[in-house]
Amino acid sequence: MNLQLLNLLQLSDPTLPIGGYAHSSGLETYVQKGMVKNLETAQEFIMQMLTKNFKYTDAAFASLAYDAGVNHDFQQLLSLDQECSALKLPREMREASQKLGNRLTKIFQPLCSSEITEKYLDAIKSKTVSGHYCILFGLYAKSLQIDKKQMLTGFFYNTTVGFITNSVKLIPLGQQDGQQLLFSFLPVIDHLVEESMQPDRDLLGLCCPGFDIRCIQHESLYSRLYMS
Repeated sequence: MNLQLLNLLQLSDPTLPIGGYAHSSGLETYVQKGMVKNLETAQEFIMQMLTKNFKYTDAAFASLAYDAGVNHDFQQLLSLDQECSALKLPREMREASQKLGNRLTKIFQPLCSSEITEKYLDAIKSKTVSGHYCILFGLYAKSLQIDKKQMLTGFFYNTTVGFITNSVKLIPLGQQDGQQLLFSFLPVIDHLVEESMQPDRDLLGLCCPGFDIRCIQHESLYSRLYMS
């Protein structure tokens, strides 16, 4: 269990050098429009993003990809990748997911490759699939023998920390505000993990369209600190 925990800490480390710090997932648009401007509105944005978007998109795909790894179901993996690409409507979000996935493979493929990750990587190289970060996260967690519930905990934690870090930088907020936000979201993460253990395939892509609209608008902002 201790080795699994250490593997999880590395895989879900917010400072992992894959470029996650360069993406705000549309938050920069919300801040520039004055919709996210203080601690309260930052908390509301993160809550809505986690519960109304992320739960039905990246977290669900990570969960299902983990199951595909357990079952050695490569065709299921291909289907998930294609569906993930179709559901990421903003171009910047698709590209961000692919870039993060590509960098994740460069770190973990030499460390914990498996038959299914090898086949998936070959499909990425042949451009059969896109190679999304959430799918690769689930696959590498399985290869590292991380428990599924712990994998989802790390995945949600990593995402939450990313949103909080970006809020602190963009609004800006104080570091203590950031820690207050993180502490308030720990029970939320625990609840979302339980709900994401067995995602409903029919609900994939269920999200508030406002998030996609702000991500699309980000592409044409006058000034930008983030790539998405």
